[in-house]
Amino acid sequence: MSFKLKNQIIGILNPVGDWLMLLPIRLLLAYEFGAAGMMKFNSNNWFANYQDNFLFPLNYIPVEVSWFMATWAEILGGLCLLFGLFTRFWAFILIIVSIMAISGVHWPDSWNSLSELWKGYAITNRGFGNYRMPLLFIAMLVPLVFSGGGKLSIDSILAKKFS
Repeated sequence: MSFKLKNQIIGILNPVGDWLMLLPIRLLLAYEFGAAGMMKFNSNNWFANYQDNFLFPLNYIPVEVSWFMATWAEILGGLCLLFGLFTRFWAFILIIVSIMAISGVHWPDSWNSLSELWKGYAITNRGFGNYRMPLLFIAMLVPLVFSGGGKLSIDSILAKKFS
């Protein structure tokens, strides 16, 4: 590939990337967190089964309050990620929700070695935990915390309007 062609391709990809790079991440996370929140909204509270596993301070908060906070953080956070509104804030909140989900629900009950712990990096109900999805969500949320929603977001429009 010639140097000139490479520069032309990069010259096209960079500006397009500024607009579209974070959009697929936002859309995927909006769907996943929105669906999880709606599942909680439409079902019975099962947090009582896991409250002892939650990290401080949620292990002391009544399960009804934890359920309410998790449900609405996922629903509102999913909607705001969809549109790119207050993206950094909601990405940070959803990282906290994901950490709480790992500690409370998805972490293995017991493990004696790193190889046993690694078995929990799966999507399974075989007793090893299943922290893979929330860990991947955290990895996708981190760029949103540091970069915001990208140029194709309400955040970008608001920044232009108020700067």
